[in-house]
Amino acid sequence: MSRQIEDVNRRLLRARDAMDRAYAEPLDIRAVAAVACVSEAHFIRTFRAVFGETPHRYLQRRRVERSMFLLRETDRSVTDICLDVGFGSLGTFSRTFRMIVGETPSNYRLAHEPIAAPHCFQMATTRPVAATGAARAAAAAPRSSSFGEATGAAAP
Repeated sequence: MSRQIEDVNRRLLRARDAMDRAYAEPLDIRAVAAVACVSEAHFIRTFRAVFGETPHRYLQRRRVERSMFLLRETDRSVTDICLDVGFGSLGTFSRTFRMIVGETPSNYRLAHEPIAAPHCFQMATTRPVAATGAARAAAAAPRSSSFGEATGAAAP
């Protein structure tokens, strides 16, 4: 891997870390692209090439992962959890949750109890898998790993 590709990947990882820290806030592509030191359009294209999904889709998945934890571990209402993880409406949250997890937030809560295992095992076993065939095919593409790690970007 060339030094240039390593540099691009490092900057993208920094941008992804910034998204992880601020997952509950609205996605500001301009600010996240600035973290990676690239234009907005180039950031979106490169992020998708390296991580296998767009920044918006990545952020949705992170929000759903966090909501899955809150649904299992707390008694808070679905609406409160929806707003806490960064979704602006319950309808969008429910639709996105169902698309990623395969069931509604309420049904998920009923079917899943709190997990009594180390956090690393919880993260590995509860990572959402897309419910649609096209999303599964995209997730299985050789350019993306199961953990969303950088696999290498094409040299600009």
